[in-house]
Amino acid sequence: MRSRLFSTRTARVAASAAAVAAALSLTACGGAEDGKKAAGAAQPAASAGSAPAPGQDSSAGSANGSGGTGPSAKSPSGAGSQGGHGAQATPTRTGSGGKHGASTGAKSTPCTAANTKVTVSKLSRPINHILLTLTNTGSTRCDAYHYPALRFDDAQAPTDVLQSSKPQSVVSVEPGRSAYAAVRTSDATGEAQGGRTVHSLDVFFANRDGSYAERPAHPTLPKGTYIDDSAQVTYWQSELDNAL
Repeated sequence: MRSRLFSTRTARVAASAAAVAAALSLTACGGAEDGKKAAGAAQPAASAGSAPAPGQDSSAGSANGSGGTGPSAKSPSGAGSQGGHGAQATPTRTGSGGKHGASTGAKSTPCTAANTKVTVSKLSRPINHILLTLTNTGSTRCDAYHYPALRFDDAQAPTDVLQSSKPQSVVSVEPGRSAYAAVRTSDATGEAQGGRTVHSLDVFFANRDGSYAERPAHPTLPKGTYIDDSAQVTYWQSELDNAL
């Protein structure tokens, strides 16, 4: 029930941040369903910026497969089948990222917890940033729609999104390749409210229409990850430099 309620957030791309928060606050019941573990990973590096709350958008894309309608509240404490430890130093870049739009002409499926692996790296520069690396572990190209909906620990609402990071087209990821999203975890001035150390992370995947699949990935957070109310995540990016 938890995942389904967290999914009620953005059934349509026009759903507001207030509606998302309302949907998320409904989830008091537990129960969780871990995403299927996928093999393979990619090593990342660097950071992102800041901006408004996670509203929906109208990115175009290819075929939509996974169900669900959006993120919502209480989550299991992180242990996940999608784990990946982050490095304290700036991560190294491995391989090229995903590609925008169609690539080889083969059929695409949405990127999900079942056909990708998500890892998290702590960046040494800039400070207060972590990097999500999504690696396609399947045999078919997948589309990383919109942005990852993030829930740290038992947060009642997903992390805000940096709207200015929206790419011009859908990010498609070939098998073995990666896509990236950066997270500013806290305000460098230390003036933001709600500062706390977090221990788990749920990463929900968007469908083409802006709804979200019910099953999240559970990457392992770097030890001592600290966030506050200014935290923001970028849209998925095909290139590491764009995420930074």
